[in-house]
Amino acid sequence: MNRFDRRQFLKSSILGTSGALLTAGSLTQAGCASAQASTTEKKTITRKLGKTGIELPIVSFGVMRADNPALVRAAIDGGVVHFDTAHGYQRGKNEEMLGEIFKDRPRDSLVVATKVPPVETDNKTGLLKAGSTSKAFLEKLDISLRRLKLDYVDILYVHGITARDAALYPAMLEAIQSAKKAGKARHVGLSVHKNEPEVIQAAIDSGVYEVVLTSVNFKQGHYSQVRAAIANAAEAGLGIVAMKTMAGGFHDKERTKPINCKAALKFVLNDPNVTTAIPGNTNFDHLAMNISVNQDLAMTDGERSDLALGKSESGLYCQGCENCAPGCPKGLPIPEIMRAYMYTYGYRQPELAQTLLAELGLPEEPCSNCSQCTAQCVKGFDIAERISDVCRLARVPSEFLS
Repeated sequence: MNRFDRRQFLKSSILGTSGALLTAGSLTQAGCASAQASTTEKKTITRKLGKTGIELPIVSFGVMRADNPALVRAAIDGGVVHFDTAHGYQRGKNEEMLGEIFKDRPRDSLVVATKVPPVETDNKTGLLKAGSTSKAFLEKLDISLRRLKLDYVDILYVHGITARDAALYPAMLEAIQSAKKAGKARHVGLSVHKNEPEVIQAAIDSGVYEVVLTSVNFKQGHYSQVRAAIANAAEAGLGIVAMKTMAGGFHDKERTKPINCKAALKFVLNDPNVTTAIPGNTNFDHLAMNISVNQDLAMTDGERSDLALGKSESGLYCQGCENCAPGCPKGLPIPEIMRAYMYTYGYRQPELAQTLLAELGLPEEPCSNCSQCTAQCVKGFDIAERISDVCRLARVPSEFLS
């Protein structure tokens, strides 16, 4: 694809001809559409977000890796409505960037989501430690709202839930219900990177969560179970937002084997129970490619072939199956470390990887002096090599990664 700047993007974007969507009773039409747009042009595909009353284009914007305000503004002008960020992205700078952009936009023209991590989580089990309260969670939410320059977010997620008990932990349910009652969040949900079927079922059973942000992609060996859980959630009235749709973006550390990201995005969105996806965009090429899917979900033969071939590659995406866990004598949180590895080499976000590694509280060289490791990956990852490689980031001053 030719390199785009903002002007070229807006000129070439077909999204602008169809406008965007409405939240129930509030969202106004957005985009750079002309009222004289041709009736032969394709229209944006939209879906309802469960029972929230929000209707969205099927492609939204995961802002985690974006640091260019012009890119976000171009997305809005091109018809993107929903923007997803988190309390910890770019150490808060991500929310701050969005706040500067959103302050000049009508509040009811955007659907803004942020994610706040649960407090006192045991990284090995995914469970919240005894005594955890909602206070710290709500304090972080207040910080996020100040950064975003908003009185409320449309969706507030408890970030990175990996086990049923954590999803149903009373302190967290109390926190998000309190936030909603106080008018700081219109709707509440959780995000999940692994053990998706278990956590999604917990969200259904809670009677509290309204939205699930879940990993889902063509590389998942348990995709059929994830899809079934998504269907159950949709039937129960929960909105489903997809992340990690592009499975790391590359099949190799050297980034010589790119994943067909457009095909990967279509694969996920061809499930009608998925409301929208939040692919990341770091340049205008990415943005143009991703939002073009808003109007065309048809898979070409070439795209199907690319995905079929891609399934045989080990890749950078760890599906969090934890089959490796029994073979690690130190009980390391291997899926989380593999996620840091993907952030480093797939996303080129070592800062994000370093932050994640710090949260895990790992020893300086986790795999040193270990001769008993029998951990094996079903996808063929060299686990010990990847852990040793990415954990070097812990010794790099953070200012060198910014």
